[in-house]
Amino acid sequence: MNARELSTALHEGQHVFGTLIVSPSPRWPEAVRSCGLDFVFIDTEHIALDREQLSWMCQIYAGMGLAPLVRIPSPSPYEATMVLDGGAAGIIAPYIETAAQVQALRGAVKLRPIKGGKLQSMLEGAAAEPVLHDYITSAASDRILIVNIESQPAIDALDEILAVPGLDAVLIGPHDLSCNLGVPEQYDHPDFLAACETIFRKARAAGIGAGIHFWGSIEQQARFLKLGANLLIHSADILLFKKHLPLELAAVKEAAGIRNVSKSATAEINI
Repeated sequence: MNARELSTALHEGQHVFGTLIVSPSPRWPEAVRSCGLDFVFIDTEHIALDREQLSWMCQIYAGMGLAPLVRIPSPSPYEATMVLDGGAAGIIAPYIETAAQVQALRGAVKLRPIKGGKLQSMLEGAAAEPVLHDYITSAASDRILIVNIESQPAIDALDEILAVPGLDAVLIGPHDLSCNLGVPEQYDHPDFLAACETIFRKARAAGIGAGIHFWGSIEQQARFLKLGANLLIHSADILLFKKHLPLELAAVKEAAGIRNVSKSATAEINI
């Protein structure tokens, strides 16, 4: 999907699927091409990627028809503009807790290239000149704005956040949300699941996409979809490698009659 198709799917409640891409290797896009993804998620909040690497990744995936969504290091409009200039189809802003933060990001993502006092007046409700309005509106359809909901204050402010024009989806960061709720990494805890259901339900009722990035069991991920999510970021390239390579090596050793299988080959992944 390109950015416009992905945005439409999110608002219409269609299910879309992506994965976290950590590796900047030029061989990786071809491997990803045939995996049945709708988009790719590139994280610069927790992953060390420089600006040139990121731009190459965005340009390649966009050219393949896989919209690259980039999580920026902080909810900064300036960082949002930078990654969009590099070729991102959209941005994911971490740890949002107020509608004011989303409004500022809306200015960077949906009202480009307006800046300064004119941008502020438009964010406050001033109308743009007709030609400028048409120009901005058309271009905004090709840029996606998603924000991470990762705390109780964000849930408390969710109605105001969802009311900001131009927001395409909210995305749960499960690790941070579980910690903020006082149940760290307890992804089956009733409080965590109730929070997820509330976020999904409110977002979908507002015509906004609702999603989660999750690396747990297939059953857990299916449960989030049943709770109302229509956007799922499944695992990550490095986690899938770490999960499957030890299993295959252990199987090869077993088939060859080699019994001293290393402990690491059967170790569980802990995130």
